Amino acid sequence: MADTDEPETKLKKDLTAWDLTVFGVAVVVGAGIFTLTARTAGNVAGPSVSLAFVLAAIACGLAALCYAEFASTVPVAGSAYTFSYATFGEFVAWIIGWDLILEFALAASVVAKGWSSYLGNVIGAGNNVFVVGGHSYDWGAALLIAVLTTLLILGTKLSSRVSVIITAVKVAVVLLVIIVGAFYITGKNYSPYIPPAQPNETGESGIHQTLFSWITGATGSQYGWYGLLAAASLVFFAFIGFDVVATTAEETKDPQKSLPRGILGSLVIVTILYVGVSLVLTGMVPYTDLADKTLPDGTVESSTLATAFEAHGITWAQWAINIGALAGLTTVVMVMLLGQTRVGFAMARDGLLPRGLAKTGNRGTPVRITLIVGVVSAALAFFFPMGTLEEMVNIGTLFAFVLVCVGVVVLRRTRPDLKRGFTVPFVPLVPILAVIACFWLMINLSIETWIRFVIWMMIGIVVYLTYGAKHSVLGMRERKELPSYDDLTPGSGTGSDSGPTSST
Repeated sequence: MADTDEPETKLKKDLTAWDLTVFGVAVVVGAGIFTLTARTAGNVAGPSVSLAFVLAAIACGLAALCYAEFASTVPVAGSAYTFSYATFGEFVAWIIGWDLILEFALAASVVAKGWSSYLGNVIGAGNNVFVVGGHSYDWGAALLIAVLTTLLILGTKLSSRVSVIITAVKVAVVLLVIIVGAFYITGKNYSPYIPPAQPNETGESGIHQTLFSWITGATGSQYGWYGLLAAASLVFFAFIGFDVVATTAEETKDPQKSLPRGILGSLVIVTILYVGVSLVLTGMVPYTDLADKTLPDGTVESSTLATAFEAHGITWAQWAINIGALAGLTTVVMVMLLGQTRVGFAMARDGLLPRGLAKTGNRGTPVRITLIVGVVSAALAFFFPMGTLEEMVNIGTLFAFVLVCVGVVVLRRTRPDLKRGFTVPFVPLVPILAVIACFWLMINLSIETWIRFVIWMMIGIVVYLTYGAKHSVLGMRERKELPSYDDLTPGSGTGSDSGPTSST
């Protein structure tokens, strides 16, 4: 907290509770609501996909309470990275920071490629790529990231204003889908609400099956209770991003009040939208009509929200959904980039990344780290073909949630003196329930995902040992290479409640 007053690394406080709520809705409501809902209903859960959204929302809500307390207590950029630093120390903080790099930066590149595909559908140009020497280059995705990176450099408040406009468009499309679709609901399509379990025709076994299925000896996770639980883990991807709100803590005018309102408010709004869409979708057509279909040429065609509308002859639905998805993905990419730059900024200020990246420009934004994140994300989207990383992003986010929830209990004991603008009720019961819920969702992800996650974490440990541990500000202060907080003058921005010596 003391470091936030350093002039060269000081962020401008511009954001209100309304701005934070918009950011939360902007990043959470993306193309997933138009594609993930239909695919999960048809292949995994049937009509009970609406309950799967509720289960995922409960897990997110419990974690959101913990995020709200932390963000209002330690209003510093970095979200779960910073919270882990304040409670568990530097090594665990690095692990979470490395984990968030996977969640934000790589996800931004993948989502940008999806945006480019939707743009091609809207303008009738197909995919926005050009081919040279047999390789495809996605200029549409790179252009989007370049524009959004420029907006973030110009100021967080400006980014928020743009986000308001685009978010209003996509929310309007979602509401239109719910209202129009409600007139075509047939009650019998909800029965059976939880379809009987069936052998998994995709042949998922070995490392491709969920960890829970492997532990319990289940043969598949299509429909039934196994399907419902697997669906909750899958649709959790649709909620990812509300924690990005916490990364803007240092740029919020009244963090003690605004951060809890922004985090919890955005989560409530998106949950209502998701449940509404899933109820309308599964009420319009039988869930079996939403299952993947194998075409004569051997390719697999997945259903989208437009599938249900086309079954009723509503031909304009595809156009509206393309516009909604385009708007949705635009804000998702922007807020993901924002989250990554703020996490990288916090890590650079702590010396775990080169400290020069933490310098802010005259607009109060971290220009250097924003440019680097933008260039890397644009290059990944431009050069490399990317498949879905839904499960990879899910497990990383859930892991961060677990540490934040445990951290609330730890910080209550180690620093009861800190001012808390929001407190989690029924501690330690709520954090424990949150950890159980998150871990439950994690074991319903595939073994393959767990293996990839462990490998990514091991690479992160190597990077920390070879660079971070040697250049860490905390380590340099302990080695007397930098002055400690106790050596700083009272006018430097430190105080009896802000010195991190005891908290770290």
